[in-house]
Amino acid sequence: MKNIGIDLGGTNIAIGIVNEDYSILKKGSVPTDSHRPWQDIVKDMASLIEKLMKETGTTMDEIKEIGIGSPGTPDIEKGVVLYSNNLGWDMVPLREELNKYIDKPVYLDNDANCAALGEFLAGAASGLDSAVILTFGTGIGGGVILNDRIWSGFNYAGGELGHVVIKTGGQPCTCGRNGCWEAYASMTGVIRQGNEAADAHPESELAKLRASGTKLNGRNIFEVAKAGDDVAQQVVDQFIFYIAEGVVNVINIFQPEAVVIGGAIANEGDYVLEPLRKYAKRDVFCKQVKLPQIIRAKLGNDAGIIGAAFVGDYQSKKTM
Repeated sequence: MKNIGIDLGGTNIAIGIVNEDYSILKKGSVPTDSHRPWQDIVKDMASLIEKLMKETGTTMDEIKEIGIGSPGTPDIEKGVVLYSNNLGWDMVPLREELNKYIDKPVYLDNDANCAALGEFLAGAASGLDSAVILTFGTGIGGGVILNDRIWSGFNYAGGELGHVVIKTGGQPCTCGRNGCWEAYASMTGVIRQGNEAADAHPESELAKLRASGTKLNGRNIFEVAKAGDDVAQQVVDQFIFYIAEGVVNVINIFQPEAVVIGGAIANEGDYVLEPLRKYAKRDVFCKQVKLPQIIRAKLGNDAGIIGAAFVGDYQSKKTM
């Protein structure tokens, strides 16, 4: 039997047919175009599923279930997206709508939970009993797995780790609060910090890069820092410190076996991971116990597909 995993993003819908050993048989994607009616988005999901099945010769009898990882807060029992800021959705019945096209069990969860489950089943956290998987992108996604179970609170709205405040009265966050971890340690945060540094230091290589017409992003800020620009290096050092502030909070609260770092920042490898480990060793509350591993995610964008494909199994048996 095979499962289908859907990673619904604000930009693209990625779908894969996934084997029982967690390998992806075939995957594809289509633009989300989130400004349009949600019914059209679900119709595109169904069309892409049918296309992938046709290309792989997979019959409907071979499909056990479908899982969807969506931004926002899900009602996993009813298969409804209660609210998604990223998509502009409110009370969207994804399960019911997809079942109009495909008559298979459909399960729904938060996209970060699905990515976490993917890394837990087949990636960096495979073989562990607990892990917190953090995805650093436009925002910060957090997925928590404790004692081999997805943890999302009694109402399925838990795990919003990006919205833990690390600086009271700090930068505005998209959630409406100020000083959230996401406002400082996301790619959005480091780009803002890079532009502020370029404004303050027009003589820097960072400012010269921007003046050439190149928009600053996480990658080129790190590249300029590695090339020896002191201003860019200060931005990167501060950014890593902001990441560490949240990681230490995660360790103090959950004490998982591993904190897995995913998203674009994971591409920097030990350049980021080593200082994070040093901050954690210095700043955690209890220094007399073994520290969790701080490691790099392995699956990249496939984590969301794989996790979504099997999230139904974990909801029915191992959700807490």
